[in-house]
Amino acid sequence: MHPSLLKARVFSALVLIILTLSFTFPMLAFHGVLNNIHDEKKDEISSFSKTIWNLYNLGRYKSVTTDKNAHNDLEKMIETQAEIGVASLPIWAVSLEAPNYPKEAFPEGIPVYFHFDGYSGEVHEMNTINHYVGMDPMWVGGTLEREIGIYALLLLSLGVSYFMAYNNKFLNYIMLIPASLPILFIADYSYWLYWFGHNLHDWGAFKIKPFMPTVFGDGKIAQFVTHSYPSIGFYMIVAISLLSILAFFAKQKAMKELQA
Repeated sequence: MHPSLLKARVFSALVLIILTLSFTFPMLAFHGVLNNIHDEKKDEISSFSKTIWNLYNLGRYKSVTTDKNAHNDLEKMIETQAEIGVASLPIWAVSLEAPNYPKEAFPEGIPVYFHFDGYSGEVHEMNTINHYVGMDPMWVGGTLEREIGIYALLLLSLGVSYFMAYNNKFLNYIMLIPASLPILFIADYSYWLYWFGHNLHDWGAFKIKPFMPTVFGDGKIAQFVTHSYPSIGFYMIVAISLLSILAFFAKQKAMKELQA
């Protein structure tokens, strides 16, 4: 086998592994569980889904209202009506600090984590704050993205598998899709931040002018100090992107040399 073809397969195999373990597998395992919790259909949640959620949530942020004895135990969190996030790796983290949220009670401010398939963190509290300034709750945004996310990732995984198995010019360009994941995420995230900040409602107790929330870094909204930074999932999609680029160029090089 041509050395560059071997490199392309190794790089694309790593893409598939990271994509699967970080996002696709936990999204599949937890698919529909939040709906079952909301509809009080606890008995329909499989032990497999609970095990995967418990595994992926080890060491993750839990709401300050969550009983410490229920941490990392989905069954206990359901029983205590704790705030439950999704299982996949969080991609971006946003937190708010304000005088009415003392450090003693909220040592990390009011953090919320954005995932491909939903949210985690202090989602209820963040939505309360959003309502205070006339902003829609978070679930209003990104509805389509959350609904098709798992199917898009499965198709992407299939495309990467085809790239590994076949030497075809057209299939090579499939790797440019995972290569663009960080840019696609930031673009979509920025769009929704703009949409939320420019579609304020009159119901807000505190009136503010339309604004663009901070995409990256620290900012200020009314009396709130905001922090917006990538989380572990973003670094995973950056790794996927870099490996996809390496796989693409390695395959291109191999095919040119084999055709020469």
